[in-house]
Amino acid sequence: MSNTDTPRQVYTPTTLNRLVRDLLEDVLPLVWIEGELSNVARPASGHIYFTVKDAGAQIRGAMFRMKAGQLRFRPVDGMHVLLRGRVGLYEARGEFQLVADHMELAGEGALRREFEALKARLAEEGLFDAARKRPLPPMPRRIGIITSPSGAAVRDVISVLRRRFALTEIDILPSPVQGREAPAILRSTLQRAAASGRYDVILLTRGGGSLEDLWAFNDESLARAIEASEVPVVSAVGHEIDFTIADFVADLRAATPSAAAELLVPDEADLFRILGRQRDRLTTLLTRRLQHAQQRTDHLATRLHAQRPQARLRRDAERMAALDRRLRLVATQLGGANRHRLARLQARLLARHPGRLLDLQRQRLRTLQDRLRQAMQRRLERERTNLHQQARTLQAVSPLATLDRGYAIAFDAKGLVLRRAADVAPGDAVRIRLADGEFPAHVDKP
Repeated sequence: MSNTDTPRQVYTPTTLNRLVRDLLEDVLPLVWIEGELSNVARPASGHIYFTVKDAGAQIRGAMFRMKAGQLRFRPVDGMHVLLRGRVGLYEARGEFQLVADHMELAGEGALRREFEALKARLAEEGLFDAARKRPLPPMPRRIGIITSPSGAAVRDVISVLRRRFALTEIDILPSPVQGREAPAILRSTLQRAAASGRYDVILLTRGGGSLEDLWAFNDESLARAIEASEVPVVSAVGHEIDFTIADFVADLRAATPSAAAELLVPDEADLFRILGRQRDRLTTLLTRRLQHAQQRTDHLATRLHAQRPQARLRRDAERMAALDRRLRLVATQLGGANRHRLARLQARLLARHPGRLLDLQRQRLRTLQDRLRQAMQRRLERERTNLHQQARTLQAVSPLATLDRGYAIAFDAKGLVLRRAADVAPGDAVRIRLADGEFPAHVDKP
């Protein structure tokens, strides 16, 4: 068969593009690419289109609006970035492209790995354990704020603190919050503030920024200073999505500087409402106590009126008259009762006269002697009958009775009863017992 007759698979550009797209998505499901941005465009749709390149090649890419809206920086030409995404095919032009779902500055990748390594090591040491975190004072008298004095974060914190609880004293402890020298100054400022004994709580804070901007708060020495502080430390670094090592070590992490201020002090309005309720409760309690005191005073006045000397004398006279009547009645009752008791005692005394008691004992003795004699006779008769019965029983089972019937008993030389002929041998000496005696014998043959 010639080549012209070979069956051929024919694709349309659309079909071939889809086939290539499927192959790319299967082989490269998710990739990381590092390179330089160029041709960055962001139309009104909110999507970002770009080219990522290195010295030898370039790849077109896109990041759609939902993911692009989560970026914390604005991509521009010449920026060195790290991208994560899926390799696909732009079918309209037949070009493969990267559809990115994550973009970060290339330097942040190394910083992120360093951050995760330090976080894991400190967590293993127990610096993040909830058990070691100190409780915050419910109503701090003085707060030390370690931050940049010119930043927006400190203004937000002061504004919230003044609005919520103006009685709290605020000390701004100036310190750089980014840059090479920032970690050492932050650490020393924190150590001096904790050792001064002036503050009930210390706040570490700054506004948002990139990972590099917040890197001063990922310093290990600063983390250990927070852990060693005897004063509770609150960390509020960056925005809600930002996390630093200081956040994990601190006794409390706030999502934003303003949120930290709200957590540090109570709300005056809430306190006023609580005080109002307490005042109402106190007023109610005092009113009830006053009413109770008034009722008790009235009761005591009534008792005092009843305790006047004239009233007491009248009651005592009435009581004496009643007691006199009861005394006379008791005396009369006691006289009759004593006479009856004396008669009973005389009757009992006559009943216990020695002569009469002696006669009673003699009569009882004669009765007991008769009973004893009769009991002895009955006992002797029973024993005699029992003895005769035992003798008859013994005679019935006695071996001598068997011998009387013509039987004999043979004993060996040891005095044991012979029961079988096999127990003796010719020449053995034996004894034979009859009813009227015994005699020796020898065995001739068994």
